[in-house]
Amino acid sequence: MSSSTVSRARPDSRAPDVPRGRRVRRQLPLSPWLFAAPGLAIIGAFILYPFVSTLVNAFTDRRTLIPGEFVGLANFRELLHDDMFWIGLRNSTLYVLGVVPALVILPLLLALLVQKNIPGITFFRSAFYTPVVASIVVVGLIWVWLLDERGLINSLLEAIGVGRIGFLSDQWLLLLSAMAVTVWKGLGYYMIIYLAALANVPRELHEAAAVDGAGAVRRLVTVTVPAVRSTMALVGALSSVAAFKVFSEVYLMAGPSGGPAGEDTTLVMLVQRTGTGLTGRVGYASAISVVVFVVTVALMLLVLRADRRGEA
Repeated sequence: MSSSTVSRARPDSRAPDVPRGRRVRRQLPLSPWLFAAPGLAIIGAFILYPFVSTLVNAFTDRRTLIPGEFVGLANFRELLHDDMFWIGLRNSTLYVLGVVPALVILPLLLALLVQKNIPGITFFRSAFYTPVVASIVVVGLIWVWLLDERGLINSLLEAIGVGRIGFLSDQWLLLLSAMAVTVWKGLGYYMIIYLAALANVPRELHEAAAVDGAGAVRRLVTVTVPAVRSTMALVGALSSVAAFKVFSEVYLMAGPSGGPAGEDTTLVMLVQRTGTGLTGRVGYASAISVVVFVVTVALMLLVLRADRRGEA
């Protein structure tokens, strides 16, 4: 054959060898969304839909078995003249003022105590964290048994001649008792958060302060607190939201009625009492829920803004 005959083209030696039977598949553009679909479905069904539904119902007169009609701001105007709403707002606000400072300071001190690796410290860490994993119903019933009129604490007080104290029958003592339960149960949780923050504080700072003659209290104020300031803000935000939305502790200790004459009712208890049952006012309860949501968001923003000012 002459040189002008067209020969078969040889494959490019630079092309990579592809094993037989191997197929290159193109990634579908929706593939990431398919993996995220289960999580998005759960968020939509249990978070977004209830939130939107509550927001819509707040502007209606819906009841449990009645769809209801649009009433505008009527539910919110009624809140302004509802004595129980103001009682619930007062108690929820007092709960925040009483619980949050304790849950910001006490877990930090507790974390400083159990931070050092000494023999037996693991036992104390576990003991302090045990109330966190305990059921709130069990914890509430235990404290009711302790603080009841014929409970263990009153029996001991009577035995030493002090007399019985109405922890669960007095309006303010009942609220303080519920606060004590909340603090006792939350200490271990926030202690773990502080332990993680304290592990990142350079030891050289404490050694330098000790060389300068600073004692334990001064090192706490000048070294430890500034180093964990952002963590304290986080704990303050989390505990503020949890305290303002308190339900279980007060409900278990005060009962469904909210204590004597309902004076210990919180906002979340009022939502549960108003919006449940065959004749529940779902629209009115939704309006209270919107107020709770707005206040909790405002509390978080206030704490975070205060932390930014402190850092500045």
